[in-house]
Amino acid sequence: MTNLLKSCTAALACLGFATQGIAAEPLKALGKGEGAVSIVAWAGYIERGETDKNYDWVTDFEKETGCKVSVKTAATSDEMVSLMNEGGFDLVTASGDASLRLIAGKRVQPINTDLIPSFKNVDKRLQDGPWYTVGGVHYGVPYLWGPNVLMYNTDAFKDKAPTSWGVVFEEQTLPDGKSNKGRVQAYDGAIYIADAAMYLMAHKPDLGIKDPYELTEDQYKAALDLLRGQRKLVSRYWHDAMIQIDDFKNEGVVASGSWPFQVNLLQADKQKIASTFPDEGVTGWADTTMLHADSEHPNCAYMWMEHSLQAKVQGDAAAWFGAVPSVPAACKGNELMGDTGCATNGFDHFDKIKFWKTPVAKCATQGECVPYHRWVSDYIGVIGGR
Repeated sequence: MTNLLKSCTAALACLGFATQGIAAEPLKALGKGEGAVSIVAWAGYIERGETDKNYDWVTDFEKETGCKVSVKTAATSDEMVSLMNEGGFDLVTASGDASLRLIAGKRVQPINTDLIPSFKNVDKRLQDGPWYTVGGVHYGVPYLWGPNVLMYNTDAFKDKAPTSWGVVFEEQTLPDGKSNKGRVQAYDGAIYIADAAMYLMAHKPDLGIKDPYELTEDQYKAALDLLRGQRKLVSRYWHDAMIQIDDFKNEGVVASGSWPFQVNLLQADKQKIASTFPDEGVTGWADTTMLHADSEHPNCAYMWMEHSLQAKVQGDAAAWFGAVPSVPAACKGNELMGDTGCATNGFDHFDKIKFWKTPVAKCATQGECVPYHRWVSDYIGVIGGR
């Protein structure tokens, strides 16, 4: 994930944006809370105990600060970018395929980490992450990170984990003797093209793909062709975690790329569900809490960012979502996470995950690559049968 951005003198120049003057002045001192803070977040990221009373990292924050938290759930990175462009929100938990776009579009502001004392406790692998740090300036604080896993129905696979993403990309008979056609799903987001490219890296090495987010025209065409074939198998392109959960419970879906969040909820509901890291590897996400450039509640927002880095909050949130905390101290002594939770969720596999990032025209591994706006329009075409 880091090679492209480290190779750029200024990361945003790779996105085709001028970087002069992009870093506005961050907040100099923390003032009195404004009484509210609004957050655009992934499902399951901001919990107040409504689903399970054990998972609540909002109520105490509101009592301590007087800042009332409101949440808008977003299903894709593109939706997050759109919501932040519209305005009216203070914070967003942006993944790597959205964060640089938000910085380049001047939708988020630099962060004064001196006002966030717990920043020093962030995992060293994340403290200067190139997906939110530009020219040494931080545009947010890390929240959670983790993999996009292959979720599967254990009955359909006879309790033996599938070893390849081929079960969702290629028509085949599954261990239960039935075809996978109409029983698998794919993610409803253009960044999913990278999952197809990652699969081709392993199965068509002659294409020469070095990075699933950096594709030449020929490599990109091969990925689209694979996805067009997959369309004949897919019952639904999912983006709503709760709808995917229902599809696995009630609609006969048996395999799909997913988040650990859905796996956890289905398993808690005693469903015959498991997840695995296939041989080809996995894509993943490293999410950053970022402050809107025109935030109406910057003091409450800073208070939330500090709160979000508390070890207990990190451990509870990671346990709920099935993610890895950005604060390593959360890996020990958390009742909900347990002392093995971080290892289970991938703490030691950071370098093996192909983290989401925005595809750009000028890329480190190939020189000229297909930019993200093409990914968006072409993936819409794939889903529409073109």
